[in-house]
Amino acid sequence: MIRKILFLVSSMNSGGAERVAANLANAWVERGDQVTLVVTYSKRGECFYSLSEGVELCYLADLTGHSDRQGPLRQVKRLLALRRLIKTTKPDVVLSFLSNVNIAALVASYYSEYSVIVSEHTYPPMASVGWVYKCLRKWTYPYAACVVMLTNEGLSWLNDKIPRARGVVIPNPSCYPLAVSEPSLAPTSWITPERRLLLAVGRIDENKGFDYLLIAFSELAAMHQNWDLVILGEGPLRRSLASQVQVLGLEARIHLPGRAGNVSDWYQRADLYVMSSLSEGFPNTLVEAMAYGCAAVSSDCDTGPRDIIRHGVDGLLVSPVGDVPALASALDQLMRNDEARERMGQRAIEIRERYSPESILTMWDKLFDKVTK
Repeated sequence: MIRKILFLVSSMNSGGAERVAANLANAWVERGDQVTLVVTYSKRGECFYSLSEGVELCYLADLTGHSDRQGPLRQVKRLLALRRLIKTTKPDVVLSFLSNVNIAALVASYYSEYSVIVSEHTYPPMASVGWVYKCLRKWTYPYAACVVMLTNEGLSWLNDKIPRARGVVIPNPSCYPLAVSEPSLAPTSWITPERRLLLAVGRIDENKGFDYLLIAFSELAAMHQNWDLVILGEGPLRRSLASQVQVLGLEARIHLPGRAGNVSDWYQRADLYVMSSLSEGFPNTLVEAMAYGCAAVSSDCDTGPRDIIRHGVDGLLVSPVGDVPALASALDQLMRNDEARERMGQRAIEIRERYSPESILTMWDKLFDKVTK
């Protein structure tokens, strides 16, 4: 059965939700579905991830004009343009990612015959959206054909806070091997072959806890002279993080190369993966790193890592979240024990099957069948 899917995302920048959107769109097109991927906020040309030729990419800004001015009138124009696009496309199903786009999709499709599935990609209690969006989410989500949550904890939140909404759990797929895009940053340009690599990947913002990670690594640096830390990514706190590295006097041991389109090369080069986040929805980079055979150390957030890491089997979970001594202790445990680290890395690759695209697409197919009957 060929489906016509209208897929709504806020942007196609280098975020985790955007990577999942690209992977799903490509998978659906490659099996014969018709997919129109609508970027609702970013302007034309801002697409970090590679898309299959069959994916029709549409920018809502092309339909509303390119004014940078915001305000109620601009929002109304965007909603009207989206409603026209839905009616013109006549999809079998509308799928939306992230709270702000989810709300827009439900408002734009109100009193229409189209089934709208919305998907949350964070754990809502840990992601501030402001009281206006909270109210709109509570009002609109019951009108969705289904609300997709990434974890069981997320579904419990939905059932508690928006009980009239119909929810289901579908985790993100793990694509292996990963597609490669620009910019390409060679690991050999930053880390020499004889050095051990502790790798972290993510948007450099307050939530990722990289400042805690730097302190933890600084406490281990003298004991583990052959290890370096690399944090891949960009974000608003990059300059602050670089300053912290200087204050710690570890410019030769801690590197911030920026954003990499060839992150798979870094996973292959890494000896250990670390995630120091204060909160997560479903951390794609953690799944990706483990799929490439990296043992992992991660903070035990309310949701996400504990669904992925099997503590003591393929990685270690650290609690309490944000505790520097606990993080340093877990890292030290695996940095000093090659045998344990390699054993966990060998078990980590089992995640390729646990979150394979085939398994996850089957979950989506069952949901599509249910809401389009």
